[in-house]
Amino acid sequence: MNPKIDFIESELQNLRDSLKTHSLYKNLQSMEDIRVFMENHVFAVWDFMSLLKALQRDLTTVSTPWIPRANSKLARFINEITVAEESDFDKDGVVKSHFEMYLDAMEEVGADTSKITHFLNQLAVSNAVEASIENTTIIAAVKDFVSFTFKTINTNETHKIAAAFTFGREDVIPDMFIKIIDEAATKQDKKYDSFTYYLKRHIDLDGDEHGPLSLQMITELCGDDAQKWDEVLAVAKASLLVRIALWSGIEEELKRHKQALV
Repeated sequence: MNPKIDFIESELQNLRDSLKTHSLYKNLQSMEDIRVFMENHVFAVWDFMSLLKALQRDLTTVSTPWIPRANSKLARFINEITVAEESDFDKDGVVKSHFEMYLDAMEEVGADTSKITHFLNQLAVSNAVEASIENTTIIAAVKDFVSFTFKTINTNETHKIAAAFTFGREDVIPDMFIKIIDEAATKQDKKYDSFTYYLKRHIDLDGDEHGPLSLQMITELCGDDAQKWDEVLAVAKASLLVRIALWSGIEEELKRHKQALV
């Protein structure tokens, strides 16, 4: 491991610990809780794809005439991730993006997809993320999260986008969700095959392939540039802070939802 990566990892440890021990998880106890979570979290699943496409734009040639990029290793890395995220095989062997698989999982558990659908319909007409997110009825923490993602993308600085991509995404949710789903399926004599497949697919890809490769991407992009390494650390910290704020916002929404049911 690159010592600079080791340093960043150590600097992020407290924030990661805060994320992994967030009180939100104690409030995710039923399938209804998961539905509320997914209805908010789906926006983070969606905006991850825009981080990915921004990196593909910067690290490969996506226009004509084609011109070779200086770093073919990075081009291959981001193209491999794009294939998996944008055109993977679902549990039935149908080619779908991971976002579409998430929507399938939402429908399978009975989560409401109307807000994300409304947002995407707005976006298709206006192509304006900020306006579309403001015109969608969602909690402030979700709006802030998406806004942060696009502010990072709009810097047009690849190492900063890569920092948000690499360090700002969660790695504890899949294991926890699988446990809840297994328990709910046993109690209700139901199967949640789409959701389970999606989660296990992410565990396999993120742990075995995408995680290690994304750290290599950071190393390649920063090289010996001390300022870039400092900026990567700053964006990584900001990404985790906005993720923690998202979790807190969803936790409050869960509490409101439970109170409304009383």
